[in-house]
Amino acid sequence: MRSIWKGAISFGLVTIPVKLYSATEQKDVTFHQVHREDGGRIRYKRVCTIDGEEIPYSEIAKGYELATGEMVVLTDEDFEDLPLSTSRRIDVLQFTPAEQIDPIYFAKSYYLEPDAQGEKPYVLLRNALESSGQVAVVKVALRQRESLATLRVRDGVFVLETMLWPDEIRKPDFEFLEEDIEVRAQELKMAESLISTMESDFDPSEYRDSYREALQAVIEAKVAGKEVIAPPEEEEAGPAVDLMAALRASVEAAKREREGAPAKPKKAASGKSKEEEKPPAKRKARKSA
Repeated sequence: MRSIWKGAISFGLVTIPVKLYSATEQKDVTFHQVHREDGGRIRYKRVCTIDGEEIPYSEIAKGYELATGEMVVLTDEDFEDLPLSTSRRIDVLQFTPAEQIDPIYFAKSYYLEPDAQGEKPYVLLRNALESSGQVAVVKVALRQRESLATLRVRDGVFVLETMLWPDEIRKPDFEFLEEDIEVRAQELKMAESLISTMESDFDPSEYRDSYREALQAVIEAKVAGKEVIAPPEEEEAGPAVDLMAALRASVEAAKREREGAPAKPKKAASGKSKEEEKPPAKRKARKSA
């Protein structure tokens, strides 16, 4: 991995020099825009809408458009004068239980590696934070943007998770929240039973990106000159008409899948299974002495 930022964790009077690495990477299949006829790459030019001239990167600045349509042009010098007090520094603001922070605030995750001279204070803070069962709330400036973040420990390494600001979280404004929707006690009990039946420990290795795998197979088939065979489409279930019946069927299906039990014997019109409908065997009469 290659570090993308260097700074220091500021913890009281202790300074821990660290390097920042992206902790995640997306495995999407990337595409280029090409000419359908010959596969040639499509290029875009940076053209000014006023004079129609192509503009080099050296002459490009950032612009903020006002409601009137006028443009305020900001240069690199304007950004340099901004008061980013946490630049190149990860300031620890407080410590708090992890469950108090709603996951909706989290944006992106990074690993922190200590420099050679910062290894001992790094391990000290890591062990203390891990034993406390809490996370550190910090402030950090990355790419000219100041963010709240949390520090937690994962696999012996600090993970920095940047957070959105409170005014960046949208409030759910949906009509159904204002409606008085009645849920029967039997329906709630059945739904809780379904949750209990499907409960298990989370193992991320059990899941895979089936869409990406299918797309990669299509690309490989194209390269090999083979015919592309589309996978069968799964039928989408419509909305449940009888909620209780759908929940009950879901619970039974989940139990069969969990226990690996065979399907139940089919019932005849009388409601009994075929084994139950068989006539009883006749007993032989005993011979008299």
